Amino acid sequence: MPAKGECFHSDGSLLLRPIPRPPAKFQYMKKLVFSIAFTGIASLLFAQKEKKFNDTTLLQPVEVQAIRAAEKMPFAKTDINKKEIEKNNLGQDLPFLLNQTPSVVVNSDAGNGVGYTGIRIRGTDATRINVTLNGIPYNDAESQGTFFVDLPDFASSAGSIQVQRGVGTSSNGAGAFGASINLSTNELNKKFYASTSNSYGSFNTFKNNIQFGSGLLGKHFTIDGRLSRISSDGYIDRASSSLKSFYLSSAYTDDKNSLRLNVFSGKEKTYQAWNGVPENLLAGNRTYNSAGTEKPGDPYDNETDNYTQTHYQFFYNHKFNNYWKGNAAFFVTRGKGYYEQYKANKKLSDYGLPDYFNGTSTIKRTDLVRRLWLDNYFYGSIFSLQYQKYKTQLIIGGGYNAYDGKHYGEIKWAAVQAAVPANYRWYNLTAYKKDFSLYSKWTQQLNSHWQSFADVQVRSIGYRIHGFRDNPALETDEHYTFLNPKLGITYFNKGWQAYLSYALAGKEPNRDDFEAGTSQQPKSERLHDVELGFERKMSRTSFGANLYYMYYRNQLVLTGKINDVGAYTRINIPNSYRAGMELQGKAIISKWMNLAANISFSENKISNFTEYIDDYDNGGQQTKFYRKTDISFSPSVVGGASINFIPVKHAEVNLISKYVGRQNLDNTSQRSRSLNPYYLQDVRLSYSIETRMVKTASIVLQLNNVFNKKYEPNGYSFSYIYGGELTTENYYFPMAGMNFMVGVNLRF
Repeated sequence: MPAKGECFHSDGSLLLRPIPRPPAKFQYMKKLVFSIAFTGIASLLFAQKEKKFNDTTLLQPVEVQAIRAAEKMPFAKTDINKKEIEKNNLGQDLPFLLNQTPSVVVNSDAGNGVGYTGIRIRGTDATRINVTLNGIPYNDAESQGTFFVDLPDFASSAGSIQVQRGVGTSSNGAGAFGASINLSTNELNKKFYASTSNSYGSFNTFKNNIQFGSGLLGKHFTIDGRLSRISSDGYIDRASSSLKSFYLSSAYTDDKNSLRLNVFSGKEKTYQAWNGVPENLLAGNRTYNSAGTEKPGDPYDNETDNYTQTHYQFFYNHKFNNYWKGNAAFFVTRGKGYYEQYKANKKLSDYGLPDYFNGTSTIKRTDLVRRLWLDNYFYGSIFSLQYQKYKTQLIIGGGYNAYDGKHYGEIKWAAVQAAVPANYRWYNLTAYKKDFSLYSKWTQQLNSHWQSFADVQVRSIGYRIHGFRDNPALETDEHYTFLNPKLGITYFNKGWQAYLSYALAGKEPNRDDFEAGTSQQPKSERLHDVELGFERKMSRTSFGANLYYMYYRNQLVLTGKINDVGAYTRINIPNSYRAGMELQGKAIISKWMNLAANISFSENKISNFTEYIDDYDNGGQQTKFYRKTDISFSPSVVGGASINFIPVKHAEVNLISKYVGRQNLDNTSQRSRSLNPYYLQDVRLSYSIETRMVKTASIVLQLNNVFNKKYEPNGYSFSYIYGGELTTENYYFPMAGMNFMVGVNLRF
């Protein structure tokens, strides 16, 4: 898996630039924006005059209410409260805390869930999942990916998480092109608390944190804070992680207003483990790591990824009257870091350097250590205005954000040091991106059993990229405008709820897609999403089903095709789709036993797919056409279950299961290029007590993969023709066998 500097966070570099004037498309977008706002406000004129909306406090964060799907919204969603988060939080990254939600598949470069991790929902990867922190966009502006390793232990500060599957409701930031994850830390804690969580486990994994909250001071002020440290040697060789973070929040609230300032930061240092394990070593050396091995002798000891990300968030919420409330927020995210590599026998000319004459001979190559830097600012504002009067709710909201950054590369050491100037940078590139959106959501309760929902969003994006590391002369100046409508209706009666919705979403290409060259510039993607579901809730049981059909136009996928600079690039394919069914249920069997389960069945297809294969014998590439193939990393079956026993008071035993069906490494549907299905069984034992000195003391023991299953949830594949034969090379990211974590949590 590439590092931030190389693929996701990009591997060029950016200089800070003044904000350019909006182009003509942005002026056109403003007209659409005002028309949406007018339509939303006009709908209020038809709202019925009913009882006053009962909302006397601002305890619930307004900015989160604006973008989340409420209980009766016509979308597939899962809500996770703080108690559930704490129950699972022993130090693994956020994706692993979401592993039991429907249609989710997670992976980890280091093999144990610490460090770089990944998540897919309905086969949709993280670059297509909209992530917000208190309503503020978190996705990387250029790659559109999410790197939770930059915010270690952030889940400890989260009060709630909502996962929406499908397009879902309009949100701020990157377009939800298959799912969204909304995290909130802004819930008001009215009572004093202090706690510490400490865990230790396999691979020398440690997690330590301390948290505190002042509760309400003088009935108006609160302060909350957290300090965390996570470290691990990792399952894969040398895949170590050293992660540190802090969170600090202060708020003022009264009956009409609330102000909040959040400052939180994460610093990560991870030894690179994103190359994967080649297939021929998988059976005998599952923990093999090629990173650093270009250095003669022992692997280079500082082949690491280093990144610090600091967030500043300021919120103002105001209640105008019993019907109207609103919020505005401003944010700045500062990111800076690099990854370091030892590169052997590299051409000086590849780094913009002349051949070096040492007095006796001309030297054209040298070993060197390089750093690829990313240095950026991401800033902007979000807002929402909310009206609720008995049967009518209207939300008008939106946001603006801008990305300023630079990508540059430095040579820190060379075997022929005289050939490299001091503090030498061989590239220094800039990029800028801006994103402006406005949405209006209208929910209307039609009668005692029916509720309608309408949502329309306008989103406009502008890219300016001034060169890439391997193609510094390539300039990009692209602009996109998307109109994203959503409609739905919900029926509810005596514990039954059913819904039907349609949503349209648009998505711009990633930064790397533009490196294809002037003759292969990518198109934007479109997604039509239809969701049909029902749910039945009773006192001791609940069950539900959701059917979905997601049709893509011009989806960008890897085909093996090489771009103008010789790199593999994603290209648009005209037609593809995902269709599936998600089932879930819960049951309380007795006072000492309950269970929960979910399972997803899906078909994920590309209508017509052309594979490009490098031909090393004759040069160029050969092609192979497929009529109907499976979309990569989209298993047809994903399931999760937990059986929970309460043998005595304050004790709990959880049997946690996960099944993931076969996944394809590419889009050719060939079994030889796939990941085997796997079933995992975890066991968690917990016991808590309450004393006068300690409000709650608990000990948790979690045994992961108790059957010691050898499995790989992630990988990649490429093929080429050499010596008249087709050769396919597969690489895998293995996960650890049986391992454990034990935690002691104290709350005062």
